[in-house]
Amino acid sequence: MCSSIHDSEGSHDVSSQRPPSTPDGPHDGVPTAVSTASPMRRFAGRLVRQKLAVISLAVLTVFVLIALLSDLLAPYDPRQQDLVSRNLPPHGNHPFGTDDLGRDVLSRLIDGTGITLMAPVIAVGVGLVLGVPIGLLAGYFGGWFDWLSSRLADALFAIPGLILAMAVVAVRGQSTVNVMIAVGVLFAPRLFRVIRAETMVIASSRFVDAAVTAGASPLRIIRTHVVPNVAPSLIVQCTVLLGLGVLIEAGLSFFGIGVQPPNASWGVVLRRSFDAISEEPMLSFAPGAAITLLILSLQFLGDGMRDSLGREIRRGK
Repeated sequence: MCSSIHDSEGSHDVSSQRPPSTPDGPHDGVPTAVSTASPMRRFAGRLVRQKLAVISLAVLTVFVLIALLSDLLAPYDPRQQDLVSRNLPPHGNHPFGTDDLGRDVLSRLIDGTGITLMAPVIAVGVGLVLGVPIGLLAGYFGGWFDWLSSRLADALFAIPGLILAMAVVAVRGQSTVNVMIAVGVLFAPRLFRVIRAETMVIASSRFVDAAVTAGASPLRIIRTHVVPNVAPSLIVQCTVLLGLGVLIEAGLSFFGIGVQPPNASWGVVLRRSFDAISEEPMLSFAPGAAITLLILSLQFLGDGMRDSLGREIRRGK
């Protein structure tokens, strides 16, 4: 009788120390809900809570839609000249005014959105293809391959971008694609250095040593362990280089090396308005504001993606 009473009291003490098993409790409910969500959904959930990143994504989406629907959105033919209406200030029929050939500035901006968005993407794409794989291999394996690729990157860093672009134009002809490929070659060393440095740090970490001990191949380790952990830095660099690519394209078009008439880009429109800045200074406001807004949107979206992806990777470790 006494032993049964003691056993019942002991079991009561043990059960009283157990945490509640309600589905909404802090021990069972929340971790289960988090663990069932996919990494992409958790990344998207963190991203949408960052207002600047969401606004920037919306702005970039609008620019892409304008580029795709430029023929429908342009109120006038962007190549139609009207010498009687040259350098008109912004007014009802022409909200952003007209250029030195009487063409509607708003229509020219809409028509040039596609080239303005395409040019930095080409440059960054070439830089990624050339710089990232070599940076991963150099940072992980080291040795003579690291030394040789680093010296090649240093040599490319010493080449002035404008001179290389002019050389490419002289050899291949004036083409936006050719010029931006040359710019992408100059972007590759920057991406190489960032990825190489990040890879060297990750390659010396304990979880990589554990993967090596488990028998994982170097390429598998790079794909499953190194690449996800260098992704935040890579995103930041890509957004910075995309903004820099917009500026380079605008600058080259401003100097007459990039987009050629009768095609339009925001840099071309800015150049035409600059010629009449003493007569109508407001003509340069619209293309300058569009370039600034695009660059800021790329920067804010990149920062938001970096923060969201970085948290996701840290949770996954």
